[in-house]
Amino acid sequence: MHNESLHQIHGKCHCGNIRFTLMTKLLADDLQKRKCQCTFCLKHGNVWTSVPDGELNVEINDLNKCNKYNFGHKTADFYICASCGIVPVAISKIDNNDFAVINLNTVEPQIITKDAVDFSFEEESTEKRLNRRKSSWIKNVVINI
Repeated sequence: MHNESLHQIHGKCHCGNIRFTLMTKLLADDLQKRKCQCTFCLKHGNVWTSVPDGELNVEINDLNKCNKYNFGHKTADFYICASCGIVPVAISKIDNNDFAVINLNTVEPQIITKDAVDFSFEEESTEKRLNRRKSSWIKNVVINI
């Protein structure tokens, strides 16, 4: 996907320990904005997006200050910075491949997310959830520690 028509979208936790770069054909303001209605996402104010054909590079400066939290179906790890408490990315390992979403509230420069669409995945079965992620989450994910 490396060519000049791609945009780099950068994001990070508040202190910068967890950073990401998303390479996509879309501008940051054009990304779909999803506001998950689960209690975890509501309490953290997360607004998620994914671009299936994008490329995501996640960098973790200090792994000791990066917590992974999962809940519910336990099929995704939410990367939480232990220093500042921000959740920039969530990653789901499916069939030995990483699939990811990014938290748009961690993108810099900051974008407006008040027009995010509410989504609820509470009634999804594990199989349906994993299939949705395989088709709609970012498929090309590299994690650098």
